[in-house]
Amino acid sequence: MRYQMLQKLFTLRDDFTIKDEFGRDVFRVIGRMFSFGKQLTFQTMDGQEVAFIRQQVMSWGPTYEIYRSGQLYATVKKNLFSFFNCSFEIDIPGPYDLRAEGDFSDHNYQIVQGPNVVGFISKQWFTFADSYGVETAPGADDVLLLACTVVIDMACHEGGHESAGGLLGGLLDF
Repeated sequence: MRYQMLQKLFTLRDDFTIKDEFGRDVFRVIGRMFSFGKQLTFQTMDGQEVAFIRQQVMSWGPTYEIYRSGQLYATVKKNLFSFFNCSFEIDIPGPYDLRAEGDFSDHNYQIVQGPNVVGFISKQWFTFADSYGVETAPGADDVLLLACTVVIDMACHEGGHESAGGLLGGLLDF
């Protein structure tokens, strides 16, 4: 499945809308205004929370927890000592851990589970607000991969947008 994740431009908090490959709004991610560390709720368009993202503020390096139904579902930690690119360990209880590996520009990521590629993330260049294309493999946990995309954005592209202008019109090419 393909998704387009667009960060809202004029907002004081992290706020994303996620569209499916047909251009329909399917999810929204809304950051809490006043919290200790980043906290975001991941919701369906009718307001049902399907995940909650919380930054661990007392950790060595950027670390985020993803909760589902009030239970810790995954911990996403940015690897501090990776040269030439960002990479993330996505710890899921049991043997199903994931790894997100970025390219040199930190704009494209491949998410792998063991030897299998389960998703691709592509950050759009030249947009006012952060914009991503996310492609998930059949049978992949789409909500988890989309939540990981939000975490990667917060961990790697914090402190301003590297964009130079233009608006995205449609799904990103992978």
